[in-house]
Amino acid sequence: MELKDRIESALSAFLERRAAVIGGIDGRLEVYAEAARSFVLGGGKRIRPTFAYWGARGAGLGDSPELVACVSSLELLQASALMHDDLIDGSDTRRGAPSIHRRFAALHADEGWSGRADEFGRAAAILLGDMCLAWSDELLCSAGMAPEAVARARSDFDLMRTEVSAGQYLDVLSEVRRDVSEDTALKVARYKSAKYTIERPLLLGASLAGAGPRIREHYSAIGLPLGEAFQLRDDVLGVFGDPAQTGKPAGDDLREGKHTFLVARASAAADPAQSAALEAGLGDPELGEEGVARLRAILMDTGALADTEQRIQALADRAEEALEASRDSVDGAALEVFAGLLVKAVKRDF
Repeated sequence: MELKDRIESALSAFLERRAAVIGGIDGRLEVYAEAARSFVLGGGKRIRPTFAYWGARGAGLGDSPELVACVSSLELLQASALMHDDLIDGSDTRRGAPSIHRRFAALHADEGWSGRADEFGRAAAILLGDMCLAWSDELLCSAGMAPEAVARARSDFDLMRTEVSAGQYLDVLSEVRRDVSEDTALKVARYKSAKYTIERPLLLGASLAGAGPRIREHYSAIGLPLGEAFQLRDDVLGVFGDPAQTGKPAGDDLREGKHTFLVARASAAADPAQSAALEAGLGDPELGEEGVARLRAILMDTGALADTEQRIQALADRAEEALEASRDSVDGAALEVFAGLLVKAVKRDF
């Protein structure tokens, strides 16, 4: 069975057990449990568990169902982050389906309940996101790994959650302050996504295996530039991507006003007319296809898209060099997998 299928199986089994607990509290909670199950199992590349698994294998830990279940906890953390992120951004969809707050708002409207449907939806998304966050901790600790291994991994797991929360707030702060500086955009990319997506999962895997500082240094040297390249690719797809691939409407990042490196580069190089168009269009939730096309043209005409693509390639090259430098320390089979994951992460071809 492929690793992704094993992760799906571990998540499904865990969620089934949790659904039984929730359903035992009150039958009306079955919808709540099903929303969590369908969201977690309804798509996703399983990138974080994959890097954590191979981080452990690369540091000498053998394969086991317990290891797969343990690293699958990162997917529950990701579900929590996505539910809250969609709420913050006011996103209507996720992976081609209604976002959690929209799903519960629709339930409220369909049932004709009292109060405002959007408020009910927001409340449900906050609570379900918190539930998935708690479950991620539970699965990490209950997967059956040796207690000392889990104890070693706790610091990476805890720091990972702190960093992504801080990065998310910095992202929100940059939007309301209209901060389009490259420094802020890169810091948001690093802490909201880059470290959280690849470096920290690799380090968590290393901790599960009891790896020494040399392997951890190699993993950081590989994971951080690769994670940043991954996020910059995500930024490009958020503006120019195919909705069939991204699962979100085209140009959604522009409507949400995301101050990415792509936007920062365009802002720095824009002429007065382009600056005015960026200022007017970025963050406009009613931005239509014509407005999206206009902003896309600015991102290309200012050279921002080309600069971002060059940076993605430079970061990928750094990660590849770090991977080669780690061959004396990291298991060869894992390195071959890392090489494939490097290409997939940059191309977003999982």
